[in-house]
Amino acid sequence: MSEPTSITSYREFWPFYLRQHTKPETRLWHIVGTGAASVLLVAALVTFSYELLFGALIAGYGPAWFAHFFVEKNRPATFRHPIWSLVSDYRMAGAWMTGSLGQELEKAGVAHSEPPLR
Repeated sequence: MSEPTSITSYREFWPFYLRQHTKPETRLWHIVGTGAASVLLVAALVTFSYELLFGALIAGYGPAWFAHFFVEKNRPATFRHPIWSLVSDYRMAGAWMTGSLGQELEKAGVAHSEPPLR
């Protein structure tokens, strides 16, 4: 799905973001990457390690971009909206952990019926 020409608020961006993640495999890659990046980021902050900080970037963006290019076959939203995309990665992971991702997907018009990322 292509991006609407004028997303001007995060409220408009969130449903677009979810529509860019229609396949459960894409969401899984994102959630795994977000989790790994978070662990590495905390470790980088605790140890003052630039290497771990770099690893956090790779762990976060690598799986997500892989999923967009090879699973979802679309362009990552982070290219045009990096901050909103980062916020949405955590929001999607949080919605998955609380069991509300299915409702969010439905509101955005994304068909879903598959576990484990409802």
